[in-house]
Amino acid sequence: VLDEFMTHVKEIAEKTGAKYSGPVYLPTKRLVIPTRKSPCGQGSETWDKFELRIHKRLIDVEQNENTMKHLIRLKVPDDVYIEVRLT
Repeated sequence: VLDEFMTHVKEIAEKTGAKYSGPVYLPTKRLVIPTRKSPCGQGSETWDKFELRIHKRLIDVEQNENTMKHLIRLKVPDDVYIEVRLT
């Protein structure tokens, strides 16, 4: 899902003639949450481990009015969170 979204961003940058660099694959953040299987605390200690992986990509797109209009109209999937920084 994330890679598909990044290809759409790259296509918009190419169509509008904006310079871009990326996507850069940032390290995957791995969150592990161990929980006890037994709700009462009795018996042998058995554990379940739940894992959440957070994947990040970085793309740098040249700021230009036409490109920004197209990027604002782009539909973002529910599983993808984006952060935009204007410099």
